[in-house]
Amino acid sequence: MASRAKNQGVDNQSALSFAEHALRPMALGELHARPFPEIKSSSVLFHYAFSSNDGGAASRQVLSRLCLSRGVTQPDAASRYHAIAFGKGMLRWERHAEFTTFLWDGPAPGSFLGDVSVHPFNQSFSEAGELISSCRLEVRKRNAVNSQLLEHFDRRELCVTLLEDEKSVVATDFRQDANGMTIFLMLEADMFPARIGYAAKTVIELETYRTLALFGLPMAQRISSGLARFETELGRLTTEMRAKDSGGNQQQLDQMTRLAAELEAESAASLYRFGATRAYGDIAYERIAALGDKNLPGYKNIGTFLARRLGPALRTCHSVEERLAGLSLKLTAAADLLRTRVEVEMANQNRDLLKSMNKRARLQLRLQQTVEGLSVAAISYYIVGLFGYASRAAAAFLPAAISSELLTGLFVPVAVLLVWWTVRRIRTRHDEED
Repeated sequence: MASRAKNQGVDNQSALSFAEHALRPMALGELHARPFPEIKSSSVLFHYAFSSNDGGAASRQVLSRLCLSRGVTQPDAASRYHAIAFGKGMLRWERHAEFTTFLWDGPAPGSFLGDVSVHPFNQSFSEAGELISSCRLEVRKRNAVNSQLLEHFDRRELCVTLLEDEKSVVATDFRQDANGMTIFLMLEADMFPARIGYAAKTVIELETYRTLALFGLPMAQRISSGLARFETELGRLTTEMRAKDSGGNQQQLDQMTRLAAELEAESAASLYRFGATRAYGDIAYERIAALGDKNLPGYKNIGTFLARRLGPALRTCHSVEERLAGLSLKLTAAADLLRTRVEVEMANQNRDLLKSMNKRARLQLRLQQTVEGLSVAAISYYIVGLFGYASRAAAAFLPAAISSELLTGLFVPVAVLLVWWTVRRIRTRHDEED
């Protein structure tokens, strides 16, 4: 690095003084996070992929125990790749988003699919999670003798793919042996160890990702059988909505809301799985393209085989995902229309209610005005009566021409006007306060 900086005419010390972006080391190191192994000819590889629903804790514990048994350094919690020597080979551990993998490579046995005496995946190997995929890949020289090893595979399912050098081949029938491992055979023609490692790792990743891609198929099949019920129910509700006098709009809205809740629950539960299926399918096809995937005359290649089987499964998942999304949009639109109808219906009900309330308010006002008139008369009557008592008491002090009855009679209109003015003033003050 120093010589490179010197050749470019850049002072190394000044370059290191720049403040780095927090994500720069991650971005630079990501390209080298999982290096390809260098594999020699006449080697055998065992690969296991385990689910990491616990964040990979169980898998990391298994690796730590293996490291302790070998007396080597254990990985830290943030490690995503770790390699240790085991027997005559190397054990490599990798942590991915949804799974972790163990890959061991060592010398191949004397015969194809023969027993390997020393490897880490024996009875002492602890459970590292739920098994996703496992495969065994043997690398041997391509010659007339080893070419006969193709007879070990099922001829009807045998796939043989020419690698990029158009001399080396990879063969498999994608069937599992007695140990549940998918068998691959690579016949290499003077390939460098780095190229063998690249091709072997690509084949192994293809097996892992095509398995993960198919995990969404059972969910798609289950949801697909249930979508018919949603579509039938939605069709029935929309047909009822078209009726001019359908009635029961609130009940229909409740049914549609329940249907939408069930559909959204299905969509939310399948969102991650369908997204992962699409991503894993794309990665699987990328690995097929990376192999070169050319035909060896007389055999079908891996890409053709998987395209006829993996492709329909991925399209099924994509179709169900689109049906879910489309049905959700239709259900939302129908619910919005029905909700608008319910709101209009409620607005009409509120309008009628307001009319009724206004009518009752007018009747109450008239009754209040009537009572107000009667109360003015009643209060005036009592006031005039009190005034009559007072005038009779004062009659002894008045001239003979002015009687108490005359004074009482003249006071009647005055009393009525005073009471009316007082009541009106009180009502006006209350109206102003309101």
